[in-house]
Amino acid sequence: MIKVENLYKKFGKNQVLDGLDLQIGKGGIIAVLGPNGSGKTTLIKCILGMVIPDKGSIEVMDTPIRRTWKYRSEINYMPQIADFPGNVRVRELFDMIRDLRQRPDRQEELVELFGLEPHMQKRLSTLSGGTKQKVNIVLTFMFDCPLLILDEPTTGLDPAALIRLKRLIREEHSRGKTILITSHIMEFVAEIADEVIYLLEGRIYFQGSVEELKKMTKQKNLEHAIAALTTTTADA
Repeated sequence: MIKVENLYKKFGKNQVLDGLDLQIGKGGIIAVLGPNGSGKTTLIKCILGMVIPDKGSIEVMDTPIRRTWKYRSEINYMPQIADFPGNVRVRELFDMIRDLRQRPDRQEELVELFGLEPHMQKRLSTLSGGTKQKVNIVLTFMFDCPLLILDEPTTGLDPAALIRLKRLIREEHSRGKTILITSHIMEFVAEIADEVIYLLEGRIYFQGSVEELKKMTKQKNLEHAIAALTTTTADA
């Protein structure tokens, strides 16, 4: 599904990705973890073609992505912060994205699920942060694509909306989708992820299941396992 080889990216003097190699198979929920500045967002943006690496190669769904964009039509991407145009109404935004994607959608179902009906005629600038995040979720899950990339998807969500998001993620997983997630909420990751990838300073220091990580670090929960791994790699 995703193959990354010898990936390097530097911003100024800051080496963000440092010879990173990664393979992610079809299906599964994979959490990409690491402290701020570890390279998580840069890796995702390289996969999406939003950042051009200095060196290395990326394949998505067996397609080398260099100098092509068509593969992106098979990806649903949820950014951490959705910078919506403030003067556009929610319904207008959904209509615009539907016209651009030109494929069957499940908008009505998702709008009802997240209780967005009262907000459909409101301008995006008037919405609370949590409501904007619900709009972000609907846009991400509207279309049927084999790969979903979710960057901090729980930001601003109330408990009920979080439960519904986890249900959506599990439903997509049951359909054989590959779901790549970044999150700082370890309880959320422990509950839904099949696999964890831990990045630090642009390199992968661990890739495996949550249980394997807890066993390796001799910790009882994921939060403490990640803390132990961070301490170990920092001291190395």
